[in-house]
Amino acid sequence: MAFRVLRPDELEWITRPHEPDEPARHVAELSELAGFAHTRANMWRYEPGAKGRRHRHVLQEETFVVLVGTLSMYLGDPPERHDVPTGGLIHVEHGTPLQTVNHGAEELVLYVYGTPPESENAELLDSAV
Repeated sequence: MAFRVLRPDELEWITRPHEPDEPARHVAELSELAGFAHTRANMWRYEPGAKGRRHRHVLQEETFVVLVGTLSMYLGDPPERHDVPTGGLIHVEHGTPLQTVNHGAEELVLYVYGTPPESENAELLDSAV
């Protein structure tokens, strides 16, 4: 039996590019650390007001699990807002336009995984917010 345990103090948080006046997003890339062979996963921290890039994946479906805060997800075309509270989950099929936003006053923490693993092949779209 093979397994890996990751502890919070083992995660390396990388601040994603953002404008100087924009709140930041931080990612801890988990796939390699956890030894994933057929999926891709990250932990994300969004400062209050932070937003991701609107995009769509050609092949990868993604599942977002809200660990702390409330996730606002803009889905489809035209974008429709869906709020997901702590403990909630949202699953997005491949080809669906999406954008993640923290409209709350507290940090948002997400666990996001996708399959098949697709890292840099997303089509970037105009922001919904």
